[in-house]
Amino acid sequence: MKKTFGSFAVVAAITAAAAPASATQFDVEIINLTRGSYFTPFLVAAHVSDASLFTSGEPASASLQAMAEGGDISALVADVDAINATVVANPAEGLLAPGQRTSAMLNTDDAPDNTRLSIVAMILPSNDGFMGLNSIEIPTEPGRYVYSVNAYDSGTEGNDEVVGSGAPGEPGYPAPPPVLAASGSGGTGIAATAEGFVHIHRNVLGDDTLTGGSSDIDNRVHRWLNPVVRVVVTVN
Repeated sequence: MKKTFGSFAVVAAITAAAAPASATQFDVEIINLTRGSYFTPFLVAAHVSDASLFTSGEPASASLQAMAEGGDISALVADVDAINATVVANPAEGLLAPGQRTSAMLNTDDAPDNTRLSIVAMILPSNDGFMGLNSIEIPTEPGRYVYSVNAYDSGTEGNDEVVGSGAPGEPGYPAPPPVLAASGSGGTGIAATAEGFVHIHRNVLGDDTLTGGSSDIDNRVHRWLNPVVRVVVTVN
């Protein structure tokens, strides 16, 4: 069966086994669906139902900005730790390359109120793009649940598409070695302003000029189509 919830779809394969009152242990697999984009360290968190990491159409928090502009999840980890979330940080132990996958196991035995799941990570190269699975209800019936996840723009930085520091409030995108190796240089920058609110990402524009041009992003490699990530939740 297939149901659509907002910006992602869920396909549930439910077993005939009796459903527990809540899922206290489950596995999460994250798959990079893009051809040429990387993801910075993921934050995977089970948390209470009245919490969320972002709201589409609303300004991003400073913690989300730090993640979306520079891949730094430490402030978001502190935020969810403060509400007793069940957290796995950086399961891939670094960048998640195109076509690659990582996984995490969460156990909420000690926090039965943590019934929602959120996952975020910055997409590279981009100025402030990120994948966002935002406060979905954790399935309670045994089965395998598949979520297709879109890319969002935090709206905190103009998408100039040139290599920079990645520090919040500074122009440019961070370029760790594999991203830098595939990036151009000397781009003049695309004229852009920060939108001021979280929204579905327009995609990078890029150009096909490796030296100069308007962008340091190679549009032959780094453009994507949503969804950019597949998340598989397995409840035993």
